Amino acid sequence: MRYFGAMDAPIGFRIILEQPPAGVDYALQKGRGSLFETVQKQRSNGTDLRFEFTADLRATGTTPDFRGPFVQGPAGGRFVYIGIGQFAGQHDTAWSRRLKVPLTGITPALIRQVAAVGSVLEAHVPGTGRDGSPACASVRDFQGWTVVTP
Repeated sequence: MRYFGAMDAPIGFRIILEQPPAGVDYALQKGRGSLFETVQKQRSNGTDLRFEFTADLRATGTTPDFRGPFVQGPAGGRFVYIGIGQFAGQHDTAWSRRLKVPLTGITPALIRQVAAVGSVLEAHVPGTGRDGSPACASVRDFQGWTVVTP
């Protein structure tokens, strides 16, 4: 049984990186391996940053699976990278990190809701670690994805 109906359009995503440290560049990673590029590069001023992308929904039964140039990782463990500092192309910084935002917890019900015109899946993730440096590695205490209409 297909959980999302006859939907062929890509799914829109938005990541809100909350209050990352000022003076550090952030960018969405497009592509894999050594052949990736950074897009939507932004320098933080300490306020929230916003990244948007689309991913294709793969019809594989009842568990959503995503593909596309921004999607990383194996089926069942897909994620998106946000490059930080040198990984975002900022050469005059000591920071060389990536933040791994999971594409998990997306239910069939969320897929049906996001199918509404103009809706996207949105996640809020912390931009600063407990030590005050840019948050990196896998997102801690990930609150998941919600459907929002821009």
